[in-house]
Amino acid sequence: WRCLEGAAWSAEPAVQFSVWRKLGSIEAPWAAEARAGMDLLPQAQVWADAPAPVQHLDSNGAILAQGDTVVLIKDLVVKGANFTAKRGTAVRAISLVADNGAQIEGRVEGQRIVILTEFVRRK
Repeated sequence: WRCLEGAAWSAEPAVQFSVWRKLGSIEAPWAAEARAGMDLLPQAQVWADAPAPVQHLDSNGAILAQGDTVVLIKDLVVKGANFTAKRGTAVRAISLVADNGAQIEGRVEGQRIVILTEFVRRK
């Protein structure tokens, strides 16, 4: 990972942005120092300031999209609705929770519920 220190001085904004993000994910003191010392080009600074996109992944790591059909992989007790969503139940036309990649919304037994993505797989 030390090669990132040299790549931080690249003239390419895309390389600078990639190094910026990768150094941010490394929890070593040298990475924090290297990131603090970076002088980003204006275009790379715009990319770095933008929020990271939220990805919704199922239990197998497949990317979920708005309107997908998923299947429950575990019986889920639905709080406040007095029923259990059974394993194998298909949830059609899911909605993605915009600010939380670990949650989706869907209808089960006529109720609109929030489901954690770790308990579903894409059909």
